[in-house]
Amino acid sequence: GSWLAPCMSMNKKPPFKFAKPYDLRDRLFEYARAIVYVAQYLHTKDDVARSLADQILRAGQSAGANYEEADDGSSSADTRGKRRISLRELKEALFRLRVVRETGYLGPEYDEVIQETLELSRRQWRERDGGT
Repeated sequence: GSWLAPCMSMNKKPPFKFAKPYDLRDRLFEYARAIVYVAQYLHTKDDVARSLADQILRAGQSAGANYEEADDGSSSADTRGKRRISLRELKEALFRLRVVRETGYLGPEYDEVIQETLELSRRQWRERDGGT
């Protein structure tokens, strides 16, 4: 598609820097934007990287979307359920990001995305348990 040409000329340094806002919704939105860049970069690689990129993109986007939807849950159980889904999606994204990093598809310049995924997972885990 039309997104491929700009990706082909992407700089070595990823175009994101995490500001780490306090509000988790803002932070998940910032994270979702970074995941788009990761997926675009992986799409410049081979078929395996493109397949993993699609999975990372879905999980990374779903984490934020489910967290946003949790506020509109029909019950407290529905809200908790959507937040659990968000946490599971972050864990899936983390796993796949680690795979692409360890297999050489992503270099150390993408470690910040992996670290942010881990931090977001931990924060949601603490929130789930009633902590802050």
